[in-house]
Formats: sequence, C-alpha cells, structure tokens
Amino acid sequence: MTKKRIKEGVTLTFLNIFFIILCFITMIPILYAVSVSLNAQEGLLSSDFSFIPKEFTLDNYKEVLFGEDILTWLKNTVFLAVVTISLSLAIAVPAAYCFSRRRFPGRKAILKCLVLLNSFPAILSMFAIYRLLRPLGLVNHRMGLILVYTGTMAVFSLWNTKGYFDTIPTELEEAAKMDGASALQVVMKIVLPLAKPSIVTTALQVLIYVWNEYIYATTFLTGEDSYTLAAGLNALQATEMTGSWPVFSAASITVSLPVLIIFFICQRYMVSGLTAGGVKG
Repeated sequence: MTKKRIKEGVTLTFLNIFFIILCFITMIPILYAVSVSLNAQEGLLSSDFSFIPKEFTLDNYKEVLFGEDILTWLKNTVFLAVVTISLSLAIAVPAAYCFSRRRFPGRKAILKCLVLLNSFPAILSMFAIYRLLRPLGLVNHRMGLILVYTGTMAVFSLWNTKGYFDTIPTELEEAAKMDGASALQVVMKIVLPLAKPSIVTTALQVLIYVWNEYIYATTFLTGEDSYTLAAGLNALQATEMTGSWPVFSAASITVSLPVLIIFFICQRYMVSGLTAGGVKG
C-alpha cells in the first residue's frame, strides 16, 4: 500500500468520524424533544434534566392522538398539501419545459421577473393578498390559502424543474422523433420519466413548505376546525407558562413523522445526473 493511499485512508477516516459527531450534535434538539415527550414530569427547564426520562410514560402521546384535535389538523394539512402540490406541478412542469426547450420573444425578461418575484419574502405581500382575498370571501377559507401556497410555490417549482430539463440532452428527443414519436409522446415517454427525480424532489419540497408554513395559516385560517398542523401546534402551546411542554413535544414529534417517512420513501429519487452518458459522442 502506497503512502498516498494510506494518507487518503486516514483522511477519509477522520472525515467520517467528524461527520458522525456532527450528526449526533445536530440530533441533540430532536433527542431532547423525544426525551421531554416521554417524561411524565414538567422537567423541561429544571436544572436536573437528563435525556433519560426519570418517569417514563406514553400518556403524552395518547393525549395528543386522542385528546387533541391533531387528526383534524392533519386532515386539513394533507388536503392543502395534496392540492397545492398538484396545482403547482401542473403549472410549473409544462411551463418549465417550454422555458427550457423553446426560444420565444420575452423569454429572458419573463425569467428575470420570476426570479425577482421569488427573491422577496412572501410575507411582504401579506397585506395586499389579504385585501384581494377578503372581497372574494376567501379569508378563513382553505381555497384562499391554496391560492397563496400555489402562487408561492409554482415559481419555485418552475425554476427547480427547468434546471433539470436543461440537463436532459435534446438528442434523446430528436432520436425519438426520428423513430416516429409525436411531440406529446416524446414528453410523456422520454422527458417526464427522465425528469422524475426532479419532479419528486420538487413535490417533496412543496410538501415540506405547506406542512411547516405558519404565518399565512394563522392569518387566513382563524377557525379552530380549520387549523393546520402549524397553527394547531401554536394553539396547543400558546405561551411557555400555560402549555404542557411534554404534550407539545409529543405533538411535535408526531406531526414530523409523516414527512420523515415520505422523505425516506422518496430519497432514492433525489439523485441528479440520471441522463449522464445517455448520449455518446
């Protein structure tokens, strides 16, 4: 074994150890929340708190699942997420393909405007959006929030998928057309399957945004039966003095699990460069 390989092996070992330690450090808040959720005592701010619960209990999770309205919040959030993802991708994917493959007057100007719109925080337009939705009766209505979410995430989805469409070689489409495929068949059977990782990743990012969004959810949905998970958690722990931290921690862990499971299921799609080597020469 050469000195170069020994040096590379030692360096790789130290890097692996470093990143393992870093992962454990970043998991400390999560482990802290899990410990609080399994503790029967309100020991969050006590000086003798430990990661191992002194009085182990699952009552906090039972109260979250059966004593709170978390299932209603979950239903509302899932509905908003599914509709927002569907509308955002239905708008963004065809638009991204057109911007990637077509050259038309005003293309660059439109892209620059979209970048400009996506550069400002969405909260800056909250007052204007409220004034627009209120006369339409969409305040305290899920459809109003869906419009806000779709408008926010459609631009992001367009840019995310356009960047991936740009990496797909046009030679693949030209070869399919030479074999007699129509334009629609090229898109449906060649381009979209190749762009599946980007589409899945974009859908997952939209899901995470809707799942965690707080400002618009608490502003445009004020009825308790229309709370999302973020708004419901805020109502569950309004202040540090009135709420139950173990119950709040249990609720936080519970609402995080669905997204975590979906992420692990979809992680195999989060790989770029699937078309590398698809065209030789």
